Amino acid sequence: MATMIRIATIGTSTITRSFIDAAASVPEVAVTTVFSRDAQRSAEFASETGVAGSSSDLDQLLASSDIDAVYIASPNGIHGAQTLEVIEAGKHVLVEKPAVPTAAEFGRLVDAASGAGVILLEAMRNCYDPALFELAELIPDLGVLRRASLAYCQRSARYDKVLAGERVNIFDPAMAGGALLDLGVYPIAAMVRLFGDPSRVFAASVSIPGGADGAGVALAVYDGFVVDLSYSKITASDRVNEIQGELGTLTFDHVAEPRSARLSLLDGTVTDHVFDGPRNNMVHEIRRFADLVDSLGDASPDHARTLATMRVVELIQAVG
Repeated sequence: MATMIRIATIGTSTITRSFIDAAASVPEVAVTTVFSRDAQRSAEFASETGVAGSSSDLDQLLASSDIDAVYIASPNGIHGAQTLEVIEAGKHVLVEKPAVPTAAEFGRLVDAASGAGVILLEAMRNCYDPALFELAELIPDLGVLRRASLAYCQRSARYDKVLAGERVNIFDPAMAGGALLDLGVYPIAAMVRLFGDPSRVFAASVSIPGGADGAGVALAVYDGFVVDLSYSKITASDRVNEIQGELGTLTFDHVAEPRSARLSLLDGTVTDHVFDGPRNNMVHEIRRFADLVDSLGDASPDHARTLATMRVVELIQAVG
């Protein structure tokens, strides 16, 4: 019988609330402690989310024998240092996307986790959603693939603070903020999961006050096939995602949480597909993490996808 995995969280943002909500649906795990450097904030957040324990001392938390794993959802720019601290403390790590800004840094963390005998996993929720696998099963019906278009554009409420001259972590380049690393990684990860690594990438981005990228586009080139990627934190869109083949087109609603799709073939056949799943699809990444921790399983396929995603990110940054 699997042992309950006791998890502490780092970060008190909306994504941590979503994680705690999702974890409540996974019997193998229990969020037992929340961490914030601010003791009052930590206690308040624990109370708000129904978590029993709170901490403002990271060293003490990581030394505790009552914690088996840590979920990290701090600002992107400090993921790497905190992840290494957790690994060196002998705890398993589920780190929110993007795990770190570069493939090289993630590779070093993978090596450290392997040396410590712990599990490291990036929390890229769409890549663990069974809906993405169901979409992949529909793709062969399209024949030879020629084009795809994937996007995630959602205007951040905190953009108004940037326009007012405030410094905001998610729009701070020093904290690895910006649209590409926050939202752009979702369509990139989906692209890598569905089609593999591209051979070339072209890109352009829109800078905002403070120097971060507020929006951007990229064109990923495969053999006989191209994928355009769009992402934004300063504009919004509800456009569908699309995969085009010589025999038809597959559209689906949301790249981070697919719930419906339509397969339209050139012979006139149209089929609609609904992907039933939990209200919060972070459940799937937590289940994968729990399975790996319980069995000390092989996370190398997960790491390969993360590394491929980060390589595309770096190509976009280099040319855009």
